Amino acid sequence: MTSNKINPEDIELTAMPVGRDLLLVISGGVRHIGAASTAYLNGERVEVQTSAVPNHKEHSISEDIAIRVAEALNRTVTVVMGIHYDDLTKEGIKEVVEIVNNKVIQYLAQQM
Repeated sequence: MTSNKINPEDIELTAMPVGRDLLLVISGGVRHIGAASTAYLNGERVEVQTSAVPNHKEHSISEDIAIRVAEALNRTVTVVMGIHYDDLTKEGIKEVVEIVNNKVIQYLAQQM
């Protein structure tokens, strides 16, 4: 169920190829840069490095998304994320995470 504050269409996933690599920008509400996570192949493993702006929490999901997309597409992926809605409850945060994950699933389905 979508709350009154969060419109799933407001949360956007924009993909931009950068040579062989991929940049995903995920934003919504008051758009900003809260975190950036880069996942890359290191032999058989995917590793990730993240930079987060203090007092932002986007890194808690940008890392997972970068890893999932890098594994699925077998390429280096940077996810830059910034989503802010005033006064979100825990349920609202879960809703935002679900919307973001659904958009990532849709994006990956289009790439396969």
